[in-house]
Amino acid sequence: MYYNIKVWNGMGNAPWQECSAKCRSGAMGNRKYDKGVCFSMANYLEMNREELTAEKAKLNEQYKKFLAMNLKLNMARGKPGPHQMDLAMGLLQMNDYTTDAGTDARNYGDLEGLHEARVLFADVFGVKPEEVFVGGNSSLQLMYNLINIGYVFGFPESPCPWSQVEKRKFLCPVPGYDRHFSITEEYGFELISVPMTPNGPDMDIVEKLVAEDDTIKGIWCVPQYSNPDGYTYSDETIDRMAKMKTAAPDFKIFWDEAYIVHHLTEEIIETPVLLNESKKYGTENRVFMFTSTSKITFPGAGVSAIACSVDSMKYMCKRFSVMIISYDKMNQLRHVRFLKNKEGVLAHMAKHRRRLVPCFDAVKTAFAANLTPCGDIAHWTNPKGGYFISLYVMPGCAKRVAQLCKDCGLTLTGAGSAYPYHKDPDDSHLRIAPTYPSLDEVETASALLCVCVRLAVVEKLLADKQ
Repeated sequence: MYYNIKVWNGMGNAPWQECSAKCRSGAMGNRKYDKGVCFSMANYLEMNREELTAEKAKLNEQYKKFLAMNLKLNMARGKPGPHQMDLAMGLLQMNDYTTDAGTDARNYGDLEGLHEARVLFADVFGVKPEEVFVGGNSSLQLMYNLINIGYVFGFPESPCPWSQVEKRKFLCPVPGYDRHFSITEEYGFELISVPMTPNGPDMDIVEKLVAEDDTIKGIWCVPQYSNPDGYTYSDETIDRMAKMKTAAPDFKIFWDEAYIVHHLTEEIIETPVLLNESKKYGTENRVFMFTSTSKITFPGAGVSAIACSVDSMKYMCKRFSVMIISYDKMNQLRHVRFLKNKEGVLAHMAKHRRRLVPCFDAVKTAFAANLTPCGDIAHWTNPKGGYFISLYVMPGCAKRVAQLCKDCGLTLTGAGSAYPYHKDPDDSHLRIAPTYPSLDEVETASALLCVCVRLAVVEKLLADKQ
């Protein structure tokens, strides 16, 4: 039998689009999804207390079956799986460490990174090589170091170091990346939430805040395939970011291009380059763009990079030179020879895509088959790239869902983690990361997750009827 199912496409109003889920008759007069999860076609929101109580009993039976499996599954962090990292094993085969300039990459020197590595990342970013700094395996470390520079010294435009600014603030589009928020929380910034839209942060709110408050020193952004919704900033949003008026002369945009080449469809989405756009308005010194190969090659042995103005580069290197002589140039050289150029990066990522798409599809298929028939109890994004799917469950249920999953052997990113201070005001959002487990594990985890969502919703509806 085939039932029409609706999947949220993550875009704008009227977000429901039709698809089909293959079902077959199952036990207790319900329907059974192919993975084996039993579900009712009835709308939970239309059930009376007796019907909800009966449904809860059925779900508890399903949950006990998963408990008996002694599962150890993890969809918490956006980590590449072994099947992805195996694609880059050729990276380790290099034994010649002579650079294009004839120098020995094993020795000191080249603070800004090897020239050929700066060329590679310039190609990926869409900027000039002299605007690129190449670091170690962590772009997050580079972000931390730049926040520290602002805190201790300030930037050339700063009236004073950020540490001397009382009630200093940083803008945080939500839901967003928890590790971004943790950096600025560590340095005592007040974190201001800004709602995300399918086009990026709500720019009406951003523009108003930064124009009126000189204690707001920056904003975190994941502009392409955002973490966790998978949205890509519109051309208009990027232009408004570049030209907006800020009360703080040292306002900075931390532009994390973590997923710039992580496409999940055949479409290669290209957006305006913020650094280039900002030059039109004379605001290029506010921009720091970041990326890394962490999810391209090896997270434990990747290469990171910053793109910024030449003036910012000079100031940044002045501060960095006290801390380091250079980052790992041998690894930079290995990556250049393995990836070669942007075309080589995209060809490599196409191999990733073929391995990841079935896992993302498995999650969305399970959600459509097991959640949509129960009424308006959940919706989810349908990203074209990146590493995550955002699942929004009935308000007040996300923490309960995460706990039910944990108790059954499925680890999720903590409910609320995508919000400053780990506080989701609606207790609704869960970040789903389908990349690390095998396809079979993703299918099992998705089936369990659906049972937990439905059980948490039924529990809440019953509590509300008391």
